[in-house]
Amino acid sequence: MPGITHRSSRKPLVKPAFLSHGTLEITDVAASRRFYEEVLGLEVVQPMEAGLYIRLGGDHTYVCVEAKPDRPDMPLLCHNGLDVGSEAEVDEAHRAIESVAAEYGVRRLTRPARQHGAYSFYLLDLDGNWWEIGHLPPGGYRFRFEDPANDLTGREGLSADEIRHVFQNPTISSGD
Repeated sequence: MPGITHRSSRKPLVKPAFLSHGTLEITDVAASRRFYEEVLGLEVVQPMEAGLYIRLGGDHTYVCVEAKPDRPDMPLLCHNGLDVGSEAEVDEAHRAIESVAAEYGVRRLTRPARQHGAYSFYLLDLDGNWWEIGHLPPGGYRFRFEDPANDLTGREGLSADEIRHVFQNPTISSGD
């Protein structure tokens, strides 16, 4: 059962330099590449016949590997996030994707909404992967790590309403 956690006092066994990559399953390399470049605006390379590497704005990379087309869809809560420059850009992106959804195989598209410190919407792509297009302050979710008010660690005895408030209404620093 979920609950309030505490920081470990143990030294980590691994000392990584950065979070380098993740993996996404795709079902059609050519169609997925077209979607990633033309709809999501990602940088794409194809180092192998049955796969792609994608990235944007940094060194974190997703390795996209061809999988069976009948696999289950990614759960919505396991989505991938892309940030745009403003709330107006979220609305523009939603309108643009809505207008080409059938052409690019977008299977589901939610309406923009305020949630968990962002203004965003979700889409389920042709491969069954969920994406969140949203607007966050500069630095993305960095504010979650910089302001202790956004961290439930060690804060025993909070009510469910207080916990929901921290998640839904974070203190966002304007110092970026």
